Amino acid sequence: MWFPAALGFLLIALPVFGLLWEADWAEMPSLLTSPAALSALRLSLLTAAVSTTLCLLFGGPLAVVLARGRINRFPGLMRAIRSIVLLPLVLPPVVGGLALLFLLGARGLVGQGLNTAFGIFIPFTTIAVILAQTFVAMPFLIVALEGALRTAGERYEATAATLGASPALAFRRVTVPLVLPGLASGLVLAFARCMGEFGATIAFAGSLEGTTRTLPLLVYLQGETDIAGAVALSLLLVVVSLIVIVVGRPRGTDGQR
Repeated sequence: MWFPAALGFLLIALPVFGLLWEADWAEMPSLLTSPAALSALRLSLLTAAVSTTLCLLFGGPLAVVLARGRINRFPGLMRAIRSIVLLPLVLPPVVGGLALLFLLGARGLVGQGLNTAFGIFIPFTTIAVILAQTFVAMPFLIVALEGALRTAGERYEATAATLGASPALAFRRVTVPLVLPGLASGLVLAFARCMGEFGATIAFAGSLEGTTRTLPLLVYLQGETDIAGAVALSLLLVVVSLIVIVVGRPRGTDGQR
C-alpha cells in the first residue's frame, strides 16, 4: 500500500508546495496587510463564524431528527428527506447560489414578498454571503453529527431513563457528551467549508469590497491581475485551514489509544 499511498499524499501535498515555491516572500507582508486583503479576511472570518453558528442551530436539531426521530418509521420518506438535506454536498455551488437568488431575489418566490412588504433586499449583501455559506456547509455538520448519534446508539439513554431521567435530561447529560467529538468534527468541517466557499457566494452575493468580497473571491480577482497577491492570499487560506484542522481535530484520532 505504500506506493499508491505515497502517490495519493503527493497529489495533495505537491500543489501546496507549488504555492510555497511560487510565493514572493519578500513582498508577502505587504501583500497580506493590504486593505483589500485585511477586509476580505475580516469578512470571511465573520461570515464563516455566523454561518457555522447557524449550521449548529438548525443543522444540529435536523441531525437529531434524522437519527432518532419517529420519521425513521417511514423509510421511503426518510430517504427522500435525507437526499434533499445532503443535496448541497453534490450540487455545484454556483447552482446553489442561483437557487438562492431565484428564491430570495427581487423577483424570487420569497424575495419579491420581502421586498414589497418590508423593503428587504437580500442578494448582494453580507446576509447573502452568510446564507450561501450556510446552504453549502450545513450538510457537513449534519452528516458528522448524525453518524455520531447512530454510533452512540440509544442504550445509554435507555439506561438513564430506567434511573428516572427525563428524555431531555438524558439527552443533555448522556447523549450530548457522547457525540461531542462528532459534533466538533462537523463544526470544523462546516467552518472550513464556509471559509472556502466561492461559487454560491459569487452567484448570490456578488463581489463587493467590504460587503460580500470574501477571501476566496479576492483570490480569484487577484489571479486575473496580480499573481503574487493571489498566491499570498491562497497561502493565507491554507494557513487558516490548517489552524482550523489542528485546533478542531478531535483528540485521539492520530493512532493513539
